[in-house]
Amino acid sequence: MDKQVIKTIIGEKQQEIKEVRLLQRGEIFDSKSRYVLTGIRRAGKSYTLYQDMLNKMSSGMAQVEDFLYIHFEDERIASIEASELGLILDAYWEMYDQKHPYIYLDEIQNITGWEKFARRLAESKHHVMITGSNAKMLSKEITTTLGGSYIPRDIYPFSFEEYLQYYNVKLDKNWEYNPEQRLSVIRHFNEYFYHGGFAESFEQQNKREWLTSLYQKILLGDIVERNKIRNPRVLRLLARKLAESVMQPTTLKRLENIIKSTGDSISQTVLKDYLGYMEDAYLIFSIPNLTSPLTEQQTIMKRYFADNGILNNFFINGETKLLENIVAIQLNKIYHNTEDETRLFYYNKGVEVDFCIPEIELAIQVSYKIDDIDTYDREVGGLIKFLKAFKNYHGIIITWDTERQITEDGISIEVVPVWKWLLNTK
Repeated sequence: MDKQVIKTIIGEKQQEIKEVRLLQRGEIFDSKSRYVLTGIRRAGKSYTLYQDMLNKMSSGMAQVEDFLYIHFEDERIASIEASELGLILDAYWEMYDQKHPYIYLDEIQNITGWEKFARRLAESKHHVMITGSNAKMLSKEITTTLGGSYIPRDIYPFSFEEYLQYYNVKLDKNWEYNPEQRLSVIRHFNEYFYHGGFAESFEQQNKREWLTSLYQKILLGDIVERNKIRNPRVLRLLARKLAESVMQPTTLKRLENIIKSTGDSISQTVLKDYLGYMEDAYLIFSIPNLTSPLTEQQTIMKRYFADNGILNNFFINGETKLLENIVAIQLNKIYHNTEDETRLFYYNKGVEVDFCIPEIELAIQVSYKIDDIDTYDREVGGLIKFLKAFKNYHGIIITWDTERQITEDGISIEVVPVWKWLLNTK
């Protein structure tokens, strides 16, 4: 690897830092700690790195020359190997002798064995922030190699609150009782609901085209190419069927039969691998049934997409699916399931409840509208039966625009519009 190329990249990034203009997101980082940031492509990981650099400059902690920022998707260093990563520091020190830089390594998961270099940087007392678009960066093997030197953080696309901040929508106390502010929130939510929270898409004239391109990059680059999938057509079909099945529990057997019905064959083992690859790339996430035994929880799941903008690309009129998906996204940010702990469930035993969070004893039903009798009986009736069985739980129903209080059989249920719920749930 030519150090002159690395020096050029370092200089270019330092110039970018001076020119970038950002909306301050809520992420706060300790200047003495090191972080591994993961999340779906274009969620804002690079954005977060820039924000950290700008904060250091504005507080007087650093000047632009103190930053060593390398993006590993730059084609000029596409061939770099783990054994050559030390050249990055050598090149910096040839430019800035004796400086102890703040180091930012963007999308480093492309380099096999990167974690050993990252550990060496930590042992040398460097401040380091690393990003990647694959959950395997936080696998137990890599975490062991890092030796506990790094703090993991998930980075998500913009929340609805951040979306409003982006458009300079400032809400007063009790804003929901101000007709002008309420209408402004609803108007912005209509856009956010269908196009999601990828900040780069906000200024795009053709958002659907941009989101389609992003989806293709995730599918083909982060999943097919990285995992050497030989039949991407099956993966495309699987993604479509998962989109169509949002809101419904799906078994591996059912997905296997759907794929076989199209003329392709796939084993449940490979199918499970494909679903794992999609979760590793943060394209989807899954939640199990609260009442299922542990072994069954791994095979029967409700699966959701990481952003409504991507999910909406599969539909023409998908409002009911998009509504439940956007609620799932918000809950997943707060109660993210891990290999070691499951905090977010659905419930399906006699009655169906869309989401359950045992640690706060909350049951959530999602329904676009509850005006007609059948929908009311199904959604409200099911939730009341659940709340009678789980007496310490409280329940809410999230709708498109209905707000009211329901009391039946001594049980009270709050009905709240999704846009209001999103702004009040953090």
